This record gives sequence, C-alpha cells and structure tokens, in this order.
Amino acid sequence: MHRFMAVLLLLVSLAASTAAGAAREANTVQVFFLRGEQLASVTRPGSTPADAIRNLLQGLTKPEVRLGFRTYIPTGTALHSVRVADGVATVDLSAGFIADRERGSLLARLSQLIRTLTGLQGIKSVQLLIDGSKVSGVFPGVPTAVPVTYAFLSTPNRPVPQPPGRKRERPNPKIKTLQLRLIALSYLPPGAADGRAGPATQDAVLAFQKWERLRRTGTVDATTQARLARAVRPLPLTSGIRGKRAEVLLTRQVALLVLNNRVVRTIAVSTGKPSTPTPPGNYRVYAKIARWWSVPFREWLPWAVPFVGGIAFHEFPVVPTFPASHGCVRQSVAVAHGTYAFAEVGMPVKVIRA
Repeated sequence: MHRFMAVLLLLVSLAASTAAGAAREANTVQVFFLRGEQLASVTRPGSTPADAIRNLLQGLTKPEVRLGFRTYIPTGTALHSVRVADGVATVDLSAGFIADRERGSLLARLSQLIRTLTGLQGIKSVQLLIDGSKVSGVFPGVPTAVPVTYAFLSTPNRPVPQPPGRKRERPNPKIKTLQLRLIALSYLPPGAADGRAGPATQDAVLAFQKWERLRRTGTVDATTQARLARAVRPLPLTSGIRGKRAEVLLTRQVALLVLNNRVVRTIAVSTGKPSTPTPPGNYRVYAKIARWWSVPFREWLPWAVPFVGGIAFHEFPVVPTFPASHGCVRQSVAVAHGTYAFAEVGMPVKVIRA
C-alpha cells in the first residue's frame, strides 16, 4: 500500500511538473533578431502577436549583444496596433520603423518583423502599416502594399553570382617564383604556381602583408619583397588540437587553416565591422552550404561554412582590407571554395582578438 501511494505521488508530481513546463512554454514567444547574415531567435515572455512585437521593439539584452545578436529595428519605434484575421497580421507601427533608409537595414528589420509573427495564431503573412497607412517603394524588392510572407523573403530573387571572367595572361617566370614562395609559406595552395598574376596571387600577397603587419596593398612593393625573403610560415596561436581547425585573427584580418597544428593556408578576410563585430570565442562548424541565401539581406553567400548562428565563412564580391561585414568572415572568390573544401562539420573554429 505504501509502495502504491509512493508511486502514485510520484506520477502526480511528474504530471504537475510536465503541466507547469507546458504552461511556461505556452507563455513564451520566439522573437527574431540577427546573428551574422541570418535570423536567429531568442525566447521572451508572452503569448500573443502584440507580446511578440513589443519584445521585438524592446530589443536585445547585453548578454545577447555580447553573443553576436543584432537588431535593425530603430530605437523608439512604437506599436500602434496589431490584429489577426484569416491568417494575415495587420501591424501598425510608428514612422520610426522606416527611418534610416539604408538598404540592408530596411530589409533586415522587415524580415525580423515578419519572421517573429509567422506561425503565431496561424499567421501566414504580414500587412505592414505606418501610422495607419500602407507603404510602398520603401523596402527594396519587397512589395509591402500587400501582405508579405516569410516564404517570399526566403525565396531568392536573383541568380547565384558567377565568378568574374578574366583574360588569361602569358606565364611570367618572376610571378611563378613569387607564387612558389607564397606556397612554401602557406599563402597559396600547392599547385597554384602557374606564373599568372591572378586574384588568388593578389589575395595571397594581401594575406602575407596582413600577417606580417605591413601596408595592406596586395602588391609586391620593395618592403614586401624584402620581408618575403626572410619570412617563415605562420604558426597557429593555439596548440594541442589534432586534426583540422581554423583560427580567425580579428586584428590581423586573416584566417589560418590548420591541420595537426601546422598552418596549411593563410587567407585574407574581412570580419564584422564595429557595429556588428564577429564575437571572439570557441565554436564548431555546424554545416557546409554551397549556396546559402541570406533572408534578412536578400543576397547569396556562396561556399558558406557557418560556425555559430548565422555567422560563417563565405564568399563575397567585396572583401576590404578592414572589418566590414555583418559579423561573418568574408573571403574573396579566389579562396572561398578552398576553405569550404578544407572544412568539416564539427571542425573547431576559434575567433581571437589578435
């Protein structure tokens, strides 16, 4: 009898615990911000579309910012009203929502709003109002005069970018000598010494200059030539890890691809700009995506190797010599596929202030 009562009390306790957990879950909403080039959710208290939007407008906590989360919702944006009917959420926001007309910021904030509402109370699309009126021509490529779905934002509206064509030059023995030296130092992969001064060689020279803390010109001036003669292969900043790993050095703006504690490739990168920095830390590659579509910025990110949230190594047509991304690790067309081929799911990635 005592054993029966004990079991009964245990079952009651478990049922109560499960019910409490379900109640807590029912009283939370997923609110979407950005991490790198993609949307990422956080959990907030609430249960209604209005709760979700208020949490979205309220913004991020300091710990979330330190983890690399970002919001593009302008400070001071107010919610006038929200109503749901037949799967459409009609949201009326103040004019602050369309302040700051920078293209990326506009698209990102709209995607945050639509993704946060999608699925709540059967919502399939969002009709945006600003101070009671529909708006059009504000969000590039997105017709907001009619309800917008998340599926629309998730569907690419442009073809995958193709590498630019270039005229093949005649091989030059001096260029080949330079390339052989860059291969020996890990800035070019084996077999790349074709004697032609193409983008890969320029990227390798730039990576060398960044590592050696020289002027970042991408051309072999007298100072670079002299340093090449006495340089040694870069060494990883961490040690003791067998197998493959990558190190991203934020100050130098280079990434090291490391195999069994030996650098096999040093590449020039551009990490997150001051307003959207790449967060230092220890991460692991969780996917390899040959053609990754950025929903919030509506652009292609070829040869993506994401390692935390929406932050990834990826190809980009513009890779400045300084931090300029939304948090990702940009690479040029000449090197991005090489990083993709080297990477493995589960591979450690360490982002370092160095």
